[in-house]
Amino acid sequence: MTHSFPYILTFLIAGIALIVLLTTKYKVPAFFALLCACLLVGLGIQLPLRDVISTIKDGFGNILKSLGLIIVLGTALGLLLEYTGSTAVMAASMLKTLGDRRAPIAMSLTGFIVGLPIFCDSGYIVLSGLNKSIAKRTGIPNTIMSVSLATGLYAIHCLVPPHPGSAAAAGIIGVDFGKLILTGIVVAIPAMIVGNLWAKYAGNKTNDKTAEEVIEVNHTSSYPSLTRACLPVIVPIILIALKSFLTTGTTVFSGWLSLLLSFGDPVMALLIGVLLAFNCKRSWKKVETAKILQEATEKAGGMLVIIGMGGAFGAILTAVKIGEHFSQSLALGSMGIFFPFLLTSVLKTAQGSSTVAIITAASIVQPLLPALGLNTDTGKLLCVLAMGGGSMMISHANDAYFWVIAKFSGLEMKTMLKVYSIATLLMGLTTITMVYILSKLL
Repeated sequence: MTHSFPYILTFLIAGIALIVLLTTKYKVPAFFALLCACLLVGLGIQLPLRDVISTIKDGFGNILKSLGLIIVLGTALGLLLEYTGSTAVMAASMLKTLGDRRAPIAMSLTGFIVGLPIFCDSGYIVLSGLNKSIAKRTGIPNTIMSVSLATGLYAIHCLVPPHPGSAAAAGIIGVDFGKLILTGIVVAIPAMIVGNLWAKYAGNKTNDKTAEEVIEVNHTSSYPSLTRACLPVIVPIILIALKSFLTTGTTVFSGWLSLLLSFGDPVMALLIGVLLAFNCKRSWKKVETAKILQEATEKAGGMLVIIGMGGAFGAILTAVKIGEHFSQSLALGSMGIFFPFLLTSVLKTAQGSSTVAIITAASIVQPLLPALGLNTDTGKLLCVLAMGGGSMMISHANDAYFWVIAKFSGLEMKTMLKVYSIATLLMGLTTITMVYILSKLL
C-alpha cells in the first residue's frame, strides 16, 4: 500500500519521539525503546505484522554479524588495560613529558589516547584519582583538570571505532573501519583541543576546590613498561590502517602479505591487542582472567542488543522506502553532511545517549544517502564523522557520562553546565567544521 510523505513522516517522528520519551521520562532501556519504535513505525505504515517481525529479525542479525565480535573484543581490551595498570602508565608518561605547567593538556591527551580502546565513562573513572592528585599538586583548579580529561575521552569516544556508536554507524552506513579510525582521530584532535581551551578559559572563572579525597597513583613494580602498555593500543590501529590502505586498489596479494592483511581485519587486530594486553601483567590467575573476560562479555552484551535493535529500526525504515519519499519531497541535496549532523544533535540533546543518537540517526540517514549526495565511499565516511560530531552535543543532565564526571570530580551542577556542557557544544561545532573542510579537500 502506498502512503503519502506526510503520513510516513508523521510515524517516523512518532517513532523518534517514542524513543526519547521512553528512555528519558520512563527510563526504559534503549533496546526496548527501539523495539517499540520499530513496531510503531512498521505497523503504523500498515506493514503486515509478520513482515514487521521478519524485518526486525533480519536487521538485528545483519548488524550483529558485522559488529558483534568487534564490540566484545574492544570491551575486553579496554578492561584488560584498566586492570593491568596500563592506563596509569600512559597517563604518568604523558604528564612527565609535558610537565606540571601543561597538566591540563596532558590530561586531555591522556584521555584521548586511553580513550581509543576504553569507553569514556570507564576511562574517566579509572583516571579520576590521577587527575585529582595532579590538580592538588599543581594547584590548577579542579574544574579545568576534570573537564580537560573528560573532553579528551569524549572526543575519541564519539568518533572512532571500536566505540559502539561510531562502529554501529560504520556498519549501517557501510564505511571502511580503517579509514574511519584514522580520519576520526584526525578530526577528533581539534575537538579535543577546543574542549581543553574552553576548560581552561571557563574553569578559571569558577571558584572550585580540588576534592579532599585524593587517590594517589600507585607506581608499583607490577605495572608494565610504557612500551608494553602502549602496544595493545598501537598495534591494532596499525594493522587495521595497513589493511585499509593496501586494499584500496584491485591488486591481489598472496603469501605473507596476504597473511598480514588478514591480521588487519578489525576482529583479528583487536584479538591481537587483547593478547598483547595479557602481556602487561607478569602472572595471571585463572580466577582473575575468567572474571575480566566474563565482565567484558556481559558489558558488551548490553551494548550489542542496543546496536542490534538500532539495525532493526534501520531495516524497518528501509522497508517503508523512506529514502525515496524524502528525496522526492525535500531538497536534501543542498544539506549534505549538515542533515546527519543536525539530526544526531537533536537526538543526542533530547535523549542523552551518544550511542543511541548516532545509531538511530544512521538508521534514518542510510536510505537517504543518494538524496544527500553522500552515496560514495568518501561521502559515507564524511556522513559518519558528521553524525559523530552531532552525537557530542549537547551533553547535559540526561547523559550518564555527565553524572560520572560530576560524581568523580566533585563538581556542582552549575559548574558542569557552564563548563562541560558548553565544551561539548563547541566540540560538536568544531567537528562539523572539520568535516566540512574535509569535504572540500577529499
